[in-house]
Amino acid sequence: MGNSETGATLNPEESLKKSVRVRPAKNVLGSISFPGDKSISHRYGMLAALAEGTSRFKNFSTGADCASTLACMQALGARIERHDDGALAIHGTAGRLRQPSSALDCGNSGSTMRMLSGILAAQSFESELTGDASLSRRPMRRIVEPLKQMGAHIETMDGHAPLRVRGSKLQAIDYTTPVPSAQVKSCILFAGAFAAGVTSVDESIRTRDHGEIALKAFGAQVERRENRVTVHGGAKLNAIEAVIPGDISSAAFFLCAAALFPNSNLVLDGVLLNPTRAAILDVLASMGAKPKFLQVQEQHGELVGTLGMESASLTGLKIAGGLTASLIDELPVLAAIGPYTRYGIEIRDARELRVKESDRIAVVCANLRAMGAEVDEFDDGLRVRGSQTLHGAEIDSHDDHRIAMAFAVAALRAEGESIIHGAESVAISYPEFFETLEKVVER
Repeated sequence: MGNSETGATLNPEESLKKSVRVRPAKNVLGSISFPGDKSISHRYGMLAALAEGTSRFKNFSTGADCASTLACMQALGARIERHDDGALAIHGTAGRLRQPSSALDCGNSGSTMRMLSGILAAQSFESELTGDASLSRRPMRRIVEPLKQMGAHIETMDGHAPLRVRGSKLQAIDYTTPVPSAQVKSCILFAGAFAAGVTSVDESIRTRDHGEIALKAFGAQVERRENRVTVHGGAKLNAIEAVIPGDISSAAFFLCAAALFPNSNLVLDGVLLNPTRAAILDVLASMGAKPKFLQVQEQHGELVGTLGMESASLTGLKIAGGLTASLIDELPVLAAIGPYTRYGIEIRDARELRVKESDRIAVVCANLRAMGAEVDEFDDGLRVRGSQTLHGAEIDSHDDHRIAMAFAVAALRAEGESIIHGAESVAISYPEFFETLEKVVER
């Protein structure tokens, strides 16, 4: 594969080439919208396949991870159509999934494997879940243990994929998650929706709540009280129609890019503003940036709105505890812009980053050092000194979409051009990333 250079017009094919050159910028200006939120798209895709009737979605995620979810649901009996206007129709099975004829390939998607396991645990057949090399290294015991407590039979390869799930009649449990994880929570709730009794999940730190919101939207009986959520078994799900909000985790890269330049003025249309996902806005505001809510409305229990973003001098901060969990997807880009803040950025309590698509702590530190930054690496995070000048460098994304996008943002303020290797990895969540970035960058 050849190189693609930002500064020229990019088409979608170019944006997926192996290496992308990023030149320094002067400003970030304009108005953009984003593909549908990845977390919501996963959950809507799964529940629509279980529902009675045909669900229709506009702005469904274009990422490869959500395509893996749709392919799995098709293999389980749902019929999926894409219309000429880009809308997606999912013809549900009314809870009667069929046994797949071969292993269900989850690709690189931990969301698919973990949440779908909860659904498969309640079926009357046996199935197998596989994934790529990266997914096969990620921990799966965190879903296996609660599902076994509910009565499911699951085999793993030493706690990793492939997973063999033999479904059975499940019993409700009252479960406290050892590690805060929205994927684990959704897995248990999805299983609980088809178990006998009332299933509860307690979290020490509240994680994103799209699973419980989606279950309620499709007709399940769900209650939340503080950090405890319950779902009643025997759910009968009904189809819905929805416009999926723009992915706030994808928007975060553009918010951070705009925050780097003194005269930036960016408008982001139709973005998810769920309070369990919008911590990036509070963090940037606390650092001196100026996000503005221009419009807010509710759709199927999710807050959606239009944002404006202007910049100011960024001060820096320490991220730890519950804030770390709330920002888990945005931590790489916050670390990547840390050298450009006045006092730097420190991230702690983030061991979960070591078991993502890459070891994101180690990879962020290595790439920052390649650009000339001083950074300290800890077992559970890192510290980046502020007021640094970075130079362009060759960046190894380690085939991790969020690393590729984070360092494309960092490269905008560096002296000289950078080359992002493994840039095709952005297809996991945001295939249009480099093309969209070029539209709003002023040089």
